[in-house]
Amino acid sequence: MNVRVVLGDDHAMLREGLAALLQREPDIEFLGQAGHGLDLLRLARTVTPDVVIADVAMPVMNGIELVRRVRSELLPCKVLCLSASAQPSQVLMAMEAGAAGYVLKENCYDELARAIRHTFNGQIFLSAELVAPIMNAYREAGGNDAAWVPPPLTWREREITRLFAEGCSTQQVADRLHISAKTVATHRAHVFRKLKIRSVAELTRYAVKKGMASLD
Repeated sequence: MNVRVVLGDDHAMLREGLAALLQREPDIEFLGQAGHGLDLLRLARTVTPDVVIADVAMPVMNGIELVRRVRSELLPCKVLCLSASAQPSQVLMAMEAGAAGYVLKENCYDELARAIRHTFNGQIFLSAELVAPIMNAYREAGGNDAAWVPPPLTWREREITRLFAEGCSTQQVADRLHISAKTVATHRAHVFRKLKIRSVAELTRYAVKKGMASLD
């Protein structure tokens, strides 16, 4: 039986390269691709794939929020997260949301193909480099449910935090997310209040620490 797959990533060159490779697999039926999370969710609703490959850091709706939406809508597919970040907190957040696996972009394509097949067969898949850090993070939290508690920000607040940390202005954030600048400012005020911070510099440090952005 062929595995029906869709792919979402905001980097066109990477996305198209992976799409071309997936289409060569004899047991994978590639159904389509999207450049941001909301389009990927719409695609999943339309073509009902078996596996959705979702970049964690997609704009409009990130991959972790897509996992939550897929679960809440009871869509008959599993979500495999793809990311450049190996931050244990982010991996734990994805798995807590209901992801079926987490693959690092730094690894070879064969690992992604293997992860798709594991996911399709009902198995959880983690890149090998992630297993020890995740186990350590879980042990450090006492091996209890506290390790799996999501951060205090909503997915929209996290997306706005990431964009500000990447150097976007209020208007640029508004344009990227297709909302008004006033709405962006309101969300930013909520984030500042929740995190007890007063500046974008502090917000950037928080985002880097939590694996939502990098200093590159």
